[in-house]
This record gives sequence, C-alpha cells and structure tokens, in this order.
Amino acid sequence: MTQDPHNPRLDLNVIADLVTPGSRVLDVGCGDGALLQLLAQTKNVDGRGVELSQSGVNECVAKGLSVIQGDADTDLADYPDDGFDYVILSQTLQATRRPREALRNMLRIGRHAIVSFPNFGHWRIRTQLAIKGRMPVTGNLANSWHDTPNIHLCTIRDFVELVDELGAHIAHGAALDRYGSPIRVNAPWWIWNLMGEQAVFLLERRAPQK
Repeated sequence: MTQDPHNPRLDLNVIADLVTPGSRVLDVGCGDGALLQLLAQTKNVDGRGVELSQSGVNECVAKGLSVIQGDADTDLADYPDDGFDYVILSQTLQATRRPREALRNMLRIGRHAIVSFPNFGHWRIRTQLAIKGRMPVTGNLANSWHDTPNIHLCTIRDFVELVDELGAHIAHGAALDRYGSPIRVNAPWWIWNLMGEQAVFLLERRAPQK
C-alpha cells in the first residue's frame, strides 16, 4: 500500500473514520505506513504494522512506526485471538494467495476487521473487457496483467458472498468513486458493484447463537 504524494489515497480517510480513538490496531500490508501515521495523528491509536517488503518496513521505521516484516498469508496465524480492536487490510486482499484464510484470521485476531479493495465489477472494467477483450488497466488497477501483484481480483458482490460464507457481519460498507469518496447512494449491492471503483467494509464476528 504505497501512497503517491501526487495522487493521495483518499480512501484512507474513509478507513480512519471507522476506527474508534485509542484503539489497538494492526495494519496488515501497511506499505509505507501512511494509514498508521494517519491513525496515530488523528485517532491516537496503539498501532502496529506488518509489511512484506523490506523497503516498506524501512520507511515505516523511519517514521517512528512499529512495523515488522511479515506475510499476510502465513504470519497472521501466529497472532493470538482478540489481540487487537481492529485488523486492517487496505488494498492488499487481492494480492494475497489465500484471501479466505487471511479474512478468517483477521476476524479471529481483531474484534473488527476493515478491508478495502479495488472493485473488478465496476462498469469501466466491464466495458474494457467487453469492447477491447483485454485485461483492463485503470487508476486503481494500474499494472498490466503480466506484472501485476494482484492475483485474486474480486467484485463487491464476490466479497459480500465470501463474508457471508465466513459467517461474519457487515457493520458498515461503502462503495467509493475514482477519487476515493463514498458514493452517497442508498442502493442495493448490485448498484454499488456496478458504480464503485473500490470498496471499504467494516466486519464483525457474529455472536454465537444460543
């Protein structure tokens, strides 16, 4: 999750708004630490990060952030249950090898899980596939198919179905436009799936049935 200073990640503000001040936060795939830094400055969180790239870890440490090198696919299993109030996976789900297991671990480790991802169901992507017959390149999916880190692209509808399979509850969801601002439309999921370029979801574990 690298933030381009000339094209700031406006979705980070949407994510930060979902976090309660003073919370314990684990940011998985934290990149250069932009979100952790924002949360520390605006929400006074006790933040920790996990980042795969050594360059990302170095950037975070240089900013005074508590970040270790690790892999979301393998290292989340080592974290204890309920170790954090929030576990965040920002624009990283599509790059994991086992997104289902990553989400399952996030919901085990944190009381809440926040996930953001590019929506492969957006109408521009559908149009590029239909007209050009080629894998699309957009602002949120900027790499060509042969050099992209994204290996499990999904749509908003796909994600909602996976959350349901995992038995989790969607406490909040937002489809975002190309500028990272929420689409202010109270509409069914299929509308968001068509119009949202990316999405942010706040998940919770369902209470066990008695």
